[in-house]
Amino acid sequence: MPAERPESPEPPGVAPPVPARLDGLPSRLLNLAAMRADRVVGEKLAGADSRRWHYAVLAVLAESGPASQAGLSRRTGIYRSDMVAVLNELAERRHVERAPDPDDRRRNVVTVTPSGRRHLARLDLLIAEAQRELLEPLTEPQRGQLVELLTRLTAGGHP
Repeated sequence: MPAERPESPEPPGVAPPVPARLDGLPSRLLNLAAMRADRVVGEKLAGADSRRWHYAVLAVLAESGPASQAGLSRRTGIYRSDMVAVLNELAERRHVERAPDPDDRRRNVVTVTPSGRRHLARLDLLIAEAQRELLEPLTEPQRGQLVELLTRLTAGGHP
């Protein structure tokens, strides 16, 4: 006979309280915020049949011009092994073109196409919507402060 589970004191659909030692941990709160941000951005971009890596590659190419796959990997934080798949997806949709580098025929140079620029403009709007949704509970000054603080944190503590 299976053991009976103790009754949960919370009504169905209500999350149990977070233990006090977890409740205010900055690392936990940052992780929860990052998971929410990833979900919100992912849902918005999925509406345009895209992913955050598509956006990152198109943004780098649009702002910086043609780049090698290795250079794109460094600038976007996408692992080199994953970059090929991202570029294949973008190339299939005609958002980027790859051509041999005239200085080193062993590597490719990736360029954003006019179609890629139009797609990036659409993704920019979706990213802006996602940011508004994500930061909706904050006032404008709080949003600016959050960006400033996160920038400091991600710089490794260097001002």
